[in-house]
Amino acid sequence: MPASRLDAVYRSLLLTKFFTKGWGKPENLRRIFEFRKIVANREACYNLIPTNYPVTITKDEEWSDCHILEGSFQSPFDQNLPGLMPEETRTAYFQVVLPRKWESQRVKPICLHLAGTGDHFYWRRRNLIARPLLKEAGIGAILLENPFYGLRKPKDQIRSSLHNVSDIFVMGGCLIMESIVLLNWCEQQGFGPLGLTGLSMGGHMASLAATNWPKPIPLVPCLSWSTASPVFTEGVMSASINWHLLESQYFADEVYQNDLAKMVKVVTQDDAFLAGQHFAKHYPESMNRMNKLKKESIDSDRVVTADSKSEQKMSGDKLSRGAHSLTDVQNNKNSTDLSIDNNNDHFKDNTDNSKDKTKDTVVDQARIDMEKADALVFPFNLITSKLKFTDNDVLKGVCALPVTKHPLLSDSKWREREALQFMRGVMDECTHLKNFEVPVDTELIISVCARDDAYVPREGCMGLEQIWPGAEIRFIDAGHVSAYLLHQKLFRSTIVEAFTRYMKKYPVNNS
Repeated sequence: MPASRLDAVYRSLLLTKFFTKGWGKPENLRRIFEFRKIVANREACYNLIPTNYPVTITKDEEWSDCHILEGSFQSPFDQNLPGLMPEETRTAYFQVVLPRKWESQRVKPICLHLAGTGDHFYWRRRNLIARPLLKEAGIGAILLENPFYGLRKPKDQIRSSLHNVSDIFVMGGCLIMESIVLLNWCEQQGFGPLGLTGLSMGGHMASLAATNWPKPIPLVPCLSWSTASPVFTEGVMSASINWHLLESQYFADEVYQNDLAKMVKVVTQDDAFLAGQHFAKHYPESMNRMNKLKKESIDSDRVVTADSKSEQKMSGDKLSRGAHSLTDVQNNKNSTDLSIDNNNDHFKDNTDNSKDKTKDTVVDQARIDMEKADALVFPFNLITSKLKFTDNDVLKGVCALPVTKHPLLSDSKWREREALQFMRGVMDECTHLKNFEVPVDTELIISVCARDDAYVPREGCMGLEQIWPGAEIRFIDAGHVSAYLLHQKLFRSTIVEAFTRYMKKYPVNNS
């Protein structure tokens, strides 16, 4: 299905820009990457936070249809990584929506709702999700204010425009640890069962929080997926990022390239899985390509022209990991002198075996092979938007693997793409669910996704069902914006269903 046009139009109308000051200090990124390894360990992260962590209740009010509490506490993230959080963000604020009277003194279900992008203060979650959910199913709610939002927004920040890429990781680390504080507090107050949910970015943050809770917990992430990487590199929000600034900073300081880039890794599906998937998808062409590669390796001397000075090489382990072969691209001293093997069974049958090829045919095939190699470095859709081809199936099934600088790319385009790859790496490092532990009971997870979501692209990303076997993935026929506007009732009913699953699997004595 095509990505939602409404998503693109809506995003184009918003003024919010992201990462207006760049990546953030390299030393801060280094500390975050190192601390991520601790946060990714459930036991280690949970043990950083005392179960009786001090929480202060600042408001206690009876409303016409509910009981409202408000409170605050110092973020444990700031205690573990001091100096990274702006002063305004260091105090966590939350609101609790409870029934005026519980139907049972033993069963007091509460769900922690984490905020999506741009969701400042409590009113939106309270009125769209929390109060209706309380009325429909008797499930209370805790609404945690995101760092950098609402009461925690730095004075010099405009709307939701985070200044640095590092800020999104600070936000995530805060919400993981602050969720543990609130879930522990709920247990001390006698509330339970406890659950986690959120929409869009809030759904992903809820997923991260669930990985560090040491007990079974209902989880309903809505309109999110397994990583934030495609949101900022491929989705419609990527157009709100000043890529020129990020590129300039990346190449101005060698620390990004020499040190930080080595600390992160783009997460892909298992290499062996990709190999089998690619081979099966393109059989028998894939078998033909394997045979062709063997022949090319034997006849390579006859293919290379006499004045060829260098050859792009690829190690055998990269070939096996990519699960497909590339026609070796010969890089001559003069970039116009390219000798390409035009008999390429992977792309199309070529009935003309004559050596007397026209110049145009050679150039076309060269461009095909060049783009094919280029696709090893960057996402398919980004490459095809820059290098246009008449054959739409040219790159079908080509996987992404790193190679050396590509001869068809200018220095500026290569720099742009290298900065983009660094963004993919840092986002996967800190947000990809594969880098965190699996929740205790994945059968309590129901993920609701928009099939035509242009904010959260899923193509090429590892699926939740692969990372969390047993989790249920549901799709609605909508884009990101239309799903948010039209399917709030569905989100609420899914939360109720997840709590019902918990009660059936882990019954509580209601006497």
